[in-house]
Amino acid sequence: MKVAVFGTQVQEEFLPVLRQFFRHLNDKGVEIDIYRPFDEFLAREMHFTPHVDGFFSSHEDFSPGVSFVFSIGGDGTFLHSFLTIRNSHIPIVGVNSGRLGFLADIGRDQVIDGLTSILEGQFTMVERSLLEVTLHGAPNFEFNYALNEMTVLKTDSSSMINIQTSINGEFMNSIWADGLIIATPTGSTAYSLSVGGPILAPDAANFVINPIAPHNLTVRPVVVPDHYELFLRVEGRGNQFLTSLDSRSVSVPLSTTLSIRKADFRVRTLHLPGQTFFQTLRNKLMWGADNRN
Repeated sequence: MKVAVFGTQVQEEFLPVLRQFFRHLNDKGVEIDIYRPFDEFLAREMHFTPHVDGFFSSHEDFSPGVSFVFSIGGDGTFLHSFLTIRNSHIPIVGVNSGRLGFLADIGRDQVIDGLTSILEGQFTMVERSLLEVTLHGAPNFEFNYALNEMTVLKTDSSSMINIQTSINGEFMNSIWADGLIIATPTGSTAYSLSVGGPILAPDAANFVINPIAPHNLTVRPVVVPDHYELFLRVEGRGNQFLTSLDSRSVSVPLSTTLSIRKADFRVRTLHLPGQTFFQTLRNKLMWGADNRN
């Protein structure tokens, strides 16, 4: 078996866990490819050089023979790993080097048991839908897919923007706001959640349309089936607005319009035995911390 290890950086206190992680894979005879910038970081900052069999720097030199990708870090690192491997359909396993995350949900005290379960095939697979975003009237993103969300935002700190929103060719609403989020079920626990959006289960077949600080308080988040196609046109006093896919953003002319639909591929993630989305919700959101609940 061959696996890939992706990361950007880790804190020094995580190093003993990382040493155990690589040692366990080496002891099991697993071939390891590592993200070259992560390997260089470990050597330079942690003075640790794991035994590996190969390197990759992007999707272009990523080995198709890899069975799993282990993302070492947090949810941001998980998103970065998806951008690196892209649509290879290779399952991503999130190993959290800090606090419990929604994507990187294997904690540092679960790493060895988690590795054992994964190598023995004891896991469940969750396929997560993506957004495909096309810009009309401006250069498109080089990789125009988002796992969490796409947003349109005003570029200044004063006037709002007016987002003309249509669904399947039918006008839905003219939304005066600081911006608008279109979130996947995965992204429902990210930016969308922070501005009052609903939580969706990862396998829900829906998207969330969520305004950011709307002028009219009757404008509320809307959940729509993910086979719908959305179309956005932005008006405002400025000449540009900001559009983003997950962590990547770019300013585009106000004349730019956007179409958003479900991508024709999914991202595959793993869950360990006894580890569920709702268990993660309880831990992350501290449900039950109040002993009255």
